[in-house]
Parts: sequence; C-alpha cells; structure tokens
Amino acid sequence: MEYHHVVTADLEQHDDRPADVRSISAAAGLDYEGSPLGLRVYEVAPGQQPPLKYHYHDEQTEVFYVLEGTLYVETPEETFILGADEAFVAEPESPHRAYNPDDADSSVRVLAIGAPSVDDVHAYEEDD
Repeated sequence: MEYHHVVTADLEQHDDRPADVRSISAAAGLDYEGSPLGLRVYEVAPGQQPPLKYHYHDEQTEVFYVLEGTLYVETPEETFILGADEAFVAEPESPHRAYNPDDADSSVRVLAIGAPSVDDVHAYEEDD
C-alpha cells in the first residue's frame, strides 16, 4: 500500500503556464503519461485560463471543481458560470475552455482532474 500527504502550498509551479499551477499527482509520484489520473490546483487571475487553449480530449474526462471564486467555461453551445463547490465535467471529445474573465474582481482557485492522464489534447476551432 502507498499513501501520499501533499501540501499544495509547498509545491512548486508545475509548468510555464501564466496561471499558477501545482501538480498534486506529480508530487505523489504519478507519471504524467499513463497515470490513472492527473490532479492539479490552479490559481487563475483575471484574464487567465487554466488550460492553455480551447480544446478537447480523445480519451480523457476533465473535471474543474471550483474551490474559491467564479470560473467560466465556454463550450460551443453555451458558457457555464461556476461558483465555489460547483464542478464542470467535460467528457472526451467535448470542446471546452475554462477561464477567469478580464473584468473579474478576483482570482479563482480550481481543482482540475483529468482521467486517465494522457496527452490527447487537441485545439478546438469554432469552425470544426
């Protein structure tokens, strides 16, 4: 059996995204590729977005759970507005873009879960 106690405040910036991102799954020793899940905490300032682009996945289901603030998620059909303790689930092949609008009053903290953890992301263009 293995267990991991991870203090997210002690984690370093996970990658070069403009938003603050801390990888809980990497801290627990779960490799990015082939792991059962990817788990990250994002601090998203006004005008930023957790994922780098409007996108979809072939296999991965992606969940954004709002810890604090308000998160906007754009889809081809509508834009969802999520408050604290609300979640948005995007199933495979479902285009989406999570963001904190330019005119937001504050940052938003989001727990993002991707399962399985695979690099199957594709940019989505409105005319696709």
